[in-house]
Amino acid sequence: MKFNSLRPILWTDQFEETIEFYTDILGFELGEKNEDWGWASVSRDNVELMFAKPNQHTVFIKPNFTGSFYINVQNVDEIWESLKSDVKICYELETFEWGMREFAIYDNNGFILQFGQEI
Repeated sequence: MKFNSLRPILWTDQFEETIEFYTDILGFELGEKNEDWGWASVSRDNVELMFAKPNQHTVFIKPNFTGSFYINVQNVDEIWESLKSDVKICYELETFEWGMREFAIYDNNGFILQFGQEI
């Protein structure tokens, strides 16, 4: 058995704002968007995310994800410099004893996005 990929679906009541945050601030590309379904997908390199408006089948508490999304990157310093003045920072760029250089931000929904590079 093989798992091929993971594509999280983030629920948001700020559908358009979320698409704009990921495309305009983080540089993702909009793949698909279906207004009738309240669903969209974005990607950048090998990272894919989907967004969905809450519907009658879901109990929506914002944000209801208790972890973070960790994105492995190349040149974390460059990404930090390009983002730090345009986003809400969770923690600044730092090198950790476990061999990662990383930082974390909040997206427009309050989800934590960590960006890290192995050193």
